[in-house]
Amino acid sequence: MTNTQQQSAPPELAPSAWERRLQQAVIVVARLGLGVLFLTQLAWKIPPSFGCDADYAFTTADASGTLQRTNGLCDWIGLESVYAQRDRTILAIPINPIAQLNGAFIDTIVKPNIRWFGYLIFLSEALIAVSMLLGVVSRLGALVAIGISAQLMVGLAGIPIPFEWEWSYLLMVLLSILLFGLAPGRIVGLDAMLRPRLAHAAVRNRLARMIWWFT
Repeated sequence: MTNTQQQSAPPELAPSAWERRLQQAVIVVARLGLGVLFLTQLAWKIPPSFGCDADYAFTTADASGTLQRTNGLCDWIGLESVYAQRDRTILAIPINPIAQLNGAFIDTIVKPNIRWFGYLIFLSEALIAVSMLLGVVSRLGALVAIGISAQLMVGLAGIPIPFEWEWSYLLMVLLSILLFGLAPGRIVGLDAMLRPRLAHAAVRNRLARMIWWFT
């Protein structure tokens, strides 16, 4: 008896057709769910104002710690900046150094350049939505989702006002990681059609090989 015969499952225990269809359906539902999540978050940050006030004022806190809220993307970016200076935990694990580093990035890079950085945020989230909903370059879309979800988790998870449930951000990160590994566009997505067309070019061309891997 060969090793293959010894390790293979008996026919009655092999994955059935309905199990494979169930697995595929779950992956498609998860992919579409992530796409819809990011799609719905585009509506309140439409360029060129990104929902901000005319002067692009950011949310701040006064000397007593009371928040002075603004609107749109400027409100949430301001909140990340404010809470970066306060004690932060995720699942009871202190994240102060990471939160402060995130706050420094926001204060020195994002806020002074909000008029163009807002486009980068909007287009990144739009890329995720299109990638997941159409199943196109889905592994790239999931990779971008990991980055954005992780940044939001560090900046907003568990803040008290407005209360942001930390598990919602953690689950976004975990779902994005899962879909990155699964490359979900290969199931009922445009990636399923692109991969065979890119396969031959990927052997000879590095760019084609990279695109092929992200599909």
